[in-house]
Amino acid sequence: MQTFLHLALALALGLLIGTERGWQARERAEGSRIAGIRTFGLLGLLGGLWGLLAEDLGPVLLGFAFLGLTAVMITAHILDHAADQDAGITTVVAALLTFVLGAYAVGDEPALAAAVAVATTLLLSLKPTLHHWLQRLTEGDLKAALKLLLISVVMLPVLPDKGYGPWQALNPYHIWWMVVLIAGLSFAGYVAVRIVGTQRGILLTGLLGGLVSSTAVTLNYARMARHLPLGRLLSAGALVASATMFPRVMLEIAVVNPGLLTLALPPLGLMGLVATLYSLWLWRRERERPPAEGLDLQNPLELKSALQFGLLLGLIMVLSEAFRAWLGNPGIYLLALISGIADVDAITLSLSHMANSDLTAVVAVKGIVFATLSNTLMKGLLVIFIAPRQMLPSYAPGLLLTLAAGVLGLWWVG
Repeated sequence: MQTFLHLALALALGLLIGTERGWQARERAEGSRIAGIRTFGLLGLLGGLWGLLAEDLGPVLLGFAFLGLTAVMITAHILDHAADQDAGITTVVAALLTFVLGAYAVGDEPALAAAVAVATTLLLSLKPTLHHWLQRLTEGDLKAALKLLLISVVMLPVLPDKGYGPWQALNPYHIWWMVVLIAGLSFAGYVAVRIVGTQRGILLTGLLGGLVSSTAVTLNYARMARHLPLGRLLSAGALVASATMFPRVMLEIAVVNPGLLTLALPPLGLMGLVATLYSLWLWRRERERPPAEGLDLQNPLELKSALQFGLLLGLIMVLSEAFRAWLGNPGIYLLALISGIADVDAITLSLSHMANSDLTAVVAVKGIVFATLSNTLMKGLLVIFIAPRQMLPSYAPGLLLTLAAGVLGLWWVG
């Protein structure tokens, strides 16, 4: 009975992938396609049957079957290319993968075969979306990503995983790993902005741009307010950009020191929730919602930016140990307030890392909250001194509510 179920799964996986392939080629004449839904279903079933035979006669037989199918598919592709000059081999690769999944479905892990089939079908269906995304990315974006990925993959495994310098605070492996973490988070937001485009609106652009740099978004919107009578909407965009800082910080904590997350979630979550809800309230009051033109975010995967952040992180880690040794816990809070003016990520990673060894969870979380308060206040000062008065009445209440939520969070932490 189990064998019949596995073969049925192999057939179903083929039909699933074949449905997507058949839909993509639905307008082509009957018989002009390399493979459709029936062929893919048969390929999945064929793979399942060969998988059963291989269990009795040896895996080499399955390998020869795969080579034979490959030869058939290549021949069919050559004939199809001669007829319509279509050089794409996606259907050929999908057919071979269907055969393999069919064989795997009768093995020990049919659930994995089903999961891969679903992922394959989803990837095949995303062709227009993926091509649209690629068109929005520049050559510089791709080169920057490849450079940092290459250096990370090559350097990270060989960097020494031990402390150097004063208080043994400088660990090259940990520092570079954190650089890659922050650059990856920022790059995700950067790519999202490039893909979605700034034409989608000020609020959405602020949300995605805040993943890269909420300070840069706030500064840009404060400047836009000089020329556009959109005080409420720009305030909403700036505040929602600031709100993205809090889940970003919580994600950094979860990666570096998951044990702190339970204590850090209430204060940081409350600040982010307050800023988000107030932003949405402002946004709903505006009927006209124009695009956020002119937003200029720098690629966070530029090697120079990554190295600069690495140096800043190393400096913060040394100063954290120094301030704690010289001034105790108040020194940690003072450093958090100072460093938070320019950057929250470095002090968050530093304190989260220190809490793994010789810093209490309460002190680490309070220091991180102090840094977010300092950063939030600094962005408020940017709006106050740069934006015209029409933005301040709508922005100031959100700023004060967020700061009040942070103070309440500090009281909750203890």
